[in-house]
Amino acid sequence: MSKSPSYLAWFKSSYSGSQGDDCVEVAVAEQTVRVRDSKDVSRPDFAVSRDGWGRFVRFASEC
Repeated sequence: MSKSPSYLAWFKSSYSGSQGDDCVEVAVAEQTVRVRDSKDVSRPDFAVSRDGWGRFVRFASEC
């Protein structure tokens, strides 16, 4: 885990709750996809490989 670089363009996941309470934001970096809790952006985000993120999104789409 690390502090999010300020240059990343974060966007809210389409799977986040519509009430604004269970929100996940992602940012695509050169080698990774960063993930954070939009309710508390001061907390560290985590990074996953772009390939790993693609597998996760395909899995989540099937649920």
